[in-house]
Amino acid sequence: MSLDFYDKTRRPYAYTEDGGAICTFGGVPIAYVDGGSIYSFSGRHLGFFESGSIYDEHGNTLLFTEGSSGGPIKPMRQMKSMKSMKQMPPMKGMKQMRSMRPMFSMGWSQYSPEAVFGAK
Repeated sequence: MSLDFYDKTRRPYAYTEDGGAICTFGGVPIAYVDGGSIYSFSGRHLGFFESGSIYDEHGNTLLFTEGSSGGPIKPMRQMKSMKSMKQMPPMKGMKQMRSMRPMFSMGWSQYSPEAVFGAK
């Protein structure tokens, strides 16, 4: 299952080829999906994956895919960057207990993907 993730400006930000590891278009592994939650490789709970969108801890849309449903109105699409060769993902740390699942909103996250994932 290959998915490309876009931010609120419709800038291509990240992708997953296996439905697990999420990498930037620069090939840097930044997070992984596990049971509807998004975790950093150090184990920190970053948000939720639901209906093709990544939501922050507060239930606001951080990133979305072409097939996502719900959430805010999506902007016009920008041209996709070429994907760089993927780096090896780091070892997964002990998972942090995930926060209580919020009500997902129709708004955008106040955080940038770089602030949440710590990578460009």
